[in-house]
Amino acid sequence: MYKIKKNIQYELFLIPALVAYTVFIVVPLIQSGIYSFTNFDGVQQSYGFVGFQNYWEIFTDDALMGALGFTIMYMVCMVVIITVLAIPLAILLDKKGRGKGIQRAVFFFPAIPSKLLVGYLWCFIFAPTSTGVINVILKNVFHMDAVPWTSDPLLAKISIITVAIWCNLGYHAMLYLAYLQAISNDYYEAAEIDGATWWQRFRYITYPMLAPAMTISLMLLITDSLKIFDLPKAMTDGGPGFSTYTITQVIMLRGVTEQKYGQASAMSMIFCLMVLVIAVIQITLSQRREENVR
Repeated sequence: MYKIKKNIQYELFLIPALVAYTVFIVVPLIQSGIYSFTNFDGVQQSYGFVGFQNYWEIFTDDALMGALGFTIMYMVCMVVIITVLAIPLAILLDKKGRGKGIQRAVFFFPAIPSKLLVGYLWCFIFAPTSTGVINVILKNVFHMDAVPWTSDPLLAKISIITVAIWCNLGYHAMLYLAYLQAISNDYYEAAEIDGATWWQRFRYITYPMLAPAMTISLMLLITDSLKIFDLPKAMTDGGPGFSTYTITQVIMLRGVTEQKYGQASAMSMIFCLMVLVIAVIQITLSQRREENVR
């Protein structure tokens, strides 16, 4: 009886978080689900039921299809490139030496500022005119003409992905570094005695032991990439054309700017379902890998 009362005391502290989650997450989600079957414009209180019309119109929306393609491309590039680069970077930062604290701070710093602020800064650096920072360097050093970094569809996508990698690489490297420092040196000493090379030590000790860190890193990369909004908005505002629109940008465009709240709600519901499916698949595969390591 005493143990039950003690547990209830602890669980009471969860009530504020549960109330906030219900008010700001569950209720809006239910409302969006209802609005997705209506022609609600976000202003008028009178609206009618339209069935699955909003969902049907989504798949004929050129802006959304382009946004879906770029969002998936962005997610894949972020997951693959950051994972490939973050683990070696974490290993380098894990080595003993002077100034390692400063080195870690330098790589971690890009993750601190607002992505919107970073986007506006890099927009000036990647400016497609002759006054852009990179174009000035290319002109003065290599005598090249101005490169249309953010006015060419392909270059605009590459520019955004490059900046995003620069922002997030250090953060994920620190995540792997934390798990690297938890690996006992006894494993490496035993491997050295057996004559294992550095690649064998990495393949059979470091890489398997980083499985929990990789699960967290991949989850963060996937969810953050799918809901990206601020960086492309600041750098290109979705242009040129629809080439760098993201799903979240199109939802905001349809719901706020064009007042097609019902259609924006339908997009949101499909987007939530897509994120949920991808997250469940990723977590399931990562957990199986962790179990195999054990």
